[in-house]
Amino acid sequence: MKRLALLLWASPYSLLGGAIGLVGLATGGGVRVRDGVAEFHGGFTRWVVRHSPLGDACAAITLGHTVIGQTEECLDWAHDHELVHVRQFERWGPLMGPAYLGASAWVWLAGGRAYLDNPFEKEAYAEAPAPDDQSNFG
Repeated sequence: MKRLALLLWASPYSLLGGAIGLVGLATGGGVRVRDGVAEFHGGFTRWVVRHSPLGDACAAITLGHTVIGQTEECLDWAHDHELVHVRQFERWGPLMGPAYLGASAWVWLAGGRAYLDNPFEKEAYAEAPAPDDQSNFG
C-alpha cells in the first residue's frame, strides 16, 4: 500500500517522463526497468536531456519514477545519483518541481551555483558521489 501511495504521489512527473520516453522510443531510443524505475535513453529523450540548462554535461534527468538519459552508458553512470532523486520525488510529489526550481533560484540569488549548491543536488551527491569532479548527473 505504501509503495502504491509513493507511485501515485510522484505520478504527475512519472507521466511526463513516460511521455518523453515514449517519443524517445518512437525516434530510435530504448528503455529498461531497473530498481523499479523506467529508464529511457536515446532518440528524442537524448535531445531533451542535451537541451536542459546543463546541456551536454547532463547525463540524465529524473522525473518521478522515470529517468531520461542521453545513452545507456549515461544511465549506468548516473544510476545511484538518480535513485536519490527518485526518493526525493517520493517525498515531495507534485511539489518537487517548484521546490527544486525555487531552491535553485534561491541559491543563485544568494550568489551560489544554481545546480551544485541546490540542496536536492547536494543530497544526491552526498549519497551517490560523482565518479569525478567534472560530472553533472542532472
